[in-house]
Amino acid sequence: MRALPLLLAAATFTLAMPAHAQDAHAQDVHAGHDMGAMDHSGHPMQGMEQSDPHAGHAMPASDEDDADTPGDAPPPPVPTDHPADRFFDPARMAAARADLAREGRFFGNALIVDRLEYRAVRGRDGYGWQGEAWIGADLDKLVIASEGEGAFGETAERIELRALWRHAIAPYFNVEAGVRHDFQPGPQRTYATFGIDGLAPYWFDVEAQLLVSDKGDVHARVEGSYDLRLTNRLILQPAVELDAAFQDVPELRTGAGFDRLEAGARLRYQITRQLAPYIGVHWERRLGETARLGALAGERASTVSLAIGVRSWF
Repeated sequence: MRALPLLLAAATFTLAMPAHAQDAHAQDVHAGHDMGAMDHSGHPMQGMEQSDPHAGHAMPASDEDDADTPGDAPPPPVPTDHPADRFFDPARMAAARADLAREGRFFGNALIVDRLEYRAVRGRDGYGWQGEAWIGADLDKLVIASEGEGAFGETAERIELRALWRHAIAPYFNVEAGVRHDFQPGPQRTYATFGIDGLAPYWFDVEAQLLVSDKGDVHARVEGSYDLRLTNRLILQPAVELDAAFQDVPELRTGAGFDRLEAGARLRYQITRQLAPYIGVHWERRLGETARLGALAGERASTVSLAIGVRSWF
């Protein structure tokens, strides 16, 4: 019975404790315990070590590794059928494709007059022309080209007429093969000609020709031009042409080596894409032995003229 008063006193003291003190005591049941001196070396730590559940297991290669490995299976065959043949008569579809290829292929013609000009020379006004007409498709064309010059009131000094087959070998270049006939005072010549023309890098128009005459003499020509667009309609075109002979041809007053050089610049105004009048300067000079032979015949070695003309195409 003596213990009863002690139990009642303890219960009364417990009820009288502040609520926050009870909460703090509940949060840390080990508060105030000194664990530093305890020796755990002999205690097994079961459940505290997390081992790898896959340790010692062999991991097979994944599908991604197999996909990265190059195979040696042959490629699938290239399809050669036409999808429309599955739904329509194949014979009718073949005829339709042939019609499309025929009707869709380009075929046209054009007449291009690069130069048709009056040349004002002191004491001897003259004229000059250069142009071509062609008919054909994208790859192959038949070309008739002509150029020449002369003085008013006299026989033309030079008339060249060419008939060529032109074949595209690249997006910007063609090869040409055909014949050229020269109409001029004195002996006339017919040449077999082979050459190349096209649009070189940086937009230079270039052409090179090799000619072999019916008399066996061999000649070459290189020419080029460039369209410098000053405005949308105003265009300056410098041009140069160089002729050479591989042997002396006295009857044509031509010496071996470089025999003639032409250069000029023409400023044209493009009224429409089909019509462009121009004004410019034209310079021509005979070179080397050709100049000497021309002087013996009373011809000038060099001439400079004011050129006024028109460029057009149809």
